[in-house]
Amino acid sequence: MKVLLHCCCAPCSIECVKALETQGLEPGLYWYNPNIQPQEEYRSRKESLLAFGEENKLPLLIEDAPGMDFSAKDCGLCYRLRLEKTARLAAEKGFNAFSTSLLISPYQNHELIKQTAEELAAELGIEFLYRDFRPLFRQGQNQARQAGYYMQKYCGCAASKES
Repeated sequence: MKVLLHCCCAPCSIECVKALETQGLEPGLYWYNPNIQPQEEYRSRKESLLAFGEENKLPLLIEDAPGMDFSAKDCGLCYRLRLEKTARLAAEKGFNAFSTSLLISPYQNHELIKQTAEELAAELGIEFLYRDFRPLFRQGQNQARQAGYYMQKYCGCAASKES
């Protein structure tokens, strides 16, 4: 089964990809993160994901988008925007399902991500592959450091940088 994995960054993607591959799934990576501010941060995260994808010979779809100004109150809107794009692209490109590396972070609203993705799956007629990747978070962070990938210190939006 082919799964399009929305990726917020390389460190969060490493263990998600490994877990999917261990289950016999074929992950493809998708970069769409208009929430990331400023542009230097956006570029660093994108380049790190590109390196991870190339090093692991993973299919990688990139959709650049201008930075959007999200506030701390807009997490739900931000999740929906990114997950909807992922679900639509997965259906368009012949993937069987979609998921997101956001599900590995203990700092994200896990239940809201899951609920939003399930709603989109029902609306768009494509499977949402739910996995609670959070137990793999520290391991993925350690592997990212060892590999020399860029390590961010906040979610991505300007509001998360301030908190």
